[in-house]
Amino acid sequence: MALTAEESRVLAEVDEAALTGLLQGLVRCPSPNPPGGEERTVAHLAKACEAAGLSVELDEVLPGRPNLYASAGPAGDGGILVLGHTDTVPAGDGWTYEPYGGVVDSGRLFGRGAADMKGGLAAAVAAIGALLRAGAPLREGVTLAAVIDEEEHGRGVRAFLSRRPKARGALVPEPTDLETVIACRGNCYVEIAVEGRAAHAGSAELGRNAIHGAVRAVESIRRLDEELAVHTHPLLGRAAWSVGTIHGGTATATVPAACSVSVDRRLLPGQTGERALSEVERALGELALEDDGLRAGAELLMEIPSFELAPDDPFVQLVHRASVDAGAPERPLGGWTAACDGGYLVRDGGIPSIVLGPGSVTEQAHKPDESVEVAEAVQAARIYALALLRLLSPSP
Repeated sequence: MALTAEESRVLAEVDEAALTGLLQGLVRCPSPNPPGGEERTVAHLAKACEAAGLSVELDEVLPGRPNLYASAGPAGDGGILVLGHTDTVPAGDGWTYEPYGGVVDSGRLFGRGAADMKGGLAAAVAAIGALLRAGAPLREGVTLAAVIDEEEHGRGVRAFLSRRPKARGALVPEPTDLETVIACRGNCYVEIAVEGRAAHAGSAELGRNAIHGAVRAVESIRRLDEELAVHTHPLLGRAAWSVGTIHGGTATATVPAACSVSVDRRLLPGQTGERALSEVERALGELALEDDGLRAGAELLMEIPSFELAPDDPFVQLVHRASVDAGAPERPLGGWTAACDGGYLVRDGGIPSIVLGPGSVTEQAHKPDESVEVAEAVQAARIYALALLRLLSPSP
């Protein structure tokens, strides 16, 4: 579709230098979670939003951990939401670039959070700023919600939703390689606790070995995972179980009295954490560990919902068309095997959500030398600007 003069004017206002500088500044404000310390990142983002002409509100969800809500255009219900997160995973080891340096090398900007997802946040600010500089006549408002704690417990997005926001749709600028993603897997964490009885290893028969019980529980998780393989989603593939950690025992010469197993369950649309918990509880019951003097229980620690939108949804079609018209490759609508805060928007807020952003969740996120291509971040800003213009200033 050919761009109108107004659309071309808005896209011309996307400033690569300003976007790059903002992203460098965000990367240079570490916000690893755990432990969670997004305040410096939020302060830097707030200044950039105000400079771009947005109205900014901070909401301190936890001490030193504020959500940021930046808005432009008419206030009131409706409009479009852009939802991102300001926390990152910790830097970790193995870097050849400074993790918080924001160095640009061969067209890529390196640093923890560059792809996941400070690149998307910078692109969103650049897009909204372009709309305002071009004087686009916004008939509805746009709000950027940059929330804390996405990488751990989702407390930021849940605090935002407690305000009962209303929006016709949401863009979530997570790293999708600029693919328009209309379905995301969810996930939940289940912790299994096995209790036994301690004893000296020299008389191990007097104890009840909790690690032995945990091994049987782990094997039951493997069987549960095999059961899931028979059902697949056309965009998301299969659901999955994965054992993440095992902790047990106090000394080699002591029969362990306790052992815990943490398990990740990837959810498809319609599946819930409670269902996953019941699957584990059923499997543990079938082990009959009590016959060996052991006790086992399971607890649901957290859940990020899965979601999907219909391919023919008008919101989906408009955003996808805007992506192509703004210069992104024309590709089929996609699914995302990771989980994101968009699931909460759909389930708890009733807000249709599309995930689309610069960078790769599989190639870059959560890895040493995380980076994003600067040109791709600029392309994302152009996509957001065009999509927001068409959503918020439709032709009469």
